[in-house]
Amino acid sequence: MIFTSDTDEALRAAVALVNSAEDPDALATLDDYESFLADYPYTGRLDRDAEELQSLRALRPRLRGMLLAPRDEMVAHVNTALADVTLTPRLTRHDAADWHLHAVADDHPLAERILVETAMALIDVIRADEGSRLDVCADADCQAIALDLSRNRSKRYCSTTCANRNAVAAYRARRASR
Repeated sequence: MIFTSDTDEALRAAVALVNSAEDPDALATLDDYESFLADYPYTGRLDRDAEELQSLRALRPRLRGMLLAPRDEMVAHVNTALADVTLTPRLTRHDAADWHLHAVADDHPLAERILVETAMALIDVIRADEGSRLDVCADADCQAIALDLSRNRSKRYCSTTCANRNAVAAYRARRASR
């Protein structure tokens, strides 16, 4: 395990939220938003309305900048995110999650909580100097973020779709060269 489970979960959710902006937009409707919440359940206040959906859509570019920034710039993004909100840190456990840190109150807007959870996760990334685990997908036609939480640092693609497309292209190129 590279990071704690809450850091892994926050990074996965942030990357999924950012990648939802890729064409076609996977966070365009309230149904899309419900699917996101099913995959990445959040505790606390969930309005589940168009305004909350729009706030998440608006957050995506900021998260992308945070996640892909070089280490020293990532620090600046994290510090700004943490300064933008009123922090009320506390240890909590819920559902199947063991003790972990919630940095803002559960009644804060979801976009704000996601921003802070991402910032908190990036603190672990920065401290461990593991920023190389966040990169743009290796598929030439994709701009999504690839999150590599593997032990051997082998993940280069954002999804199996991109990985398979590149494997098939490489196979065809090898066959054509024979």
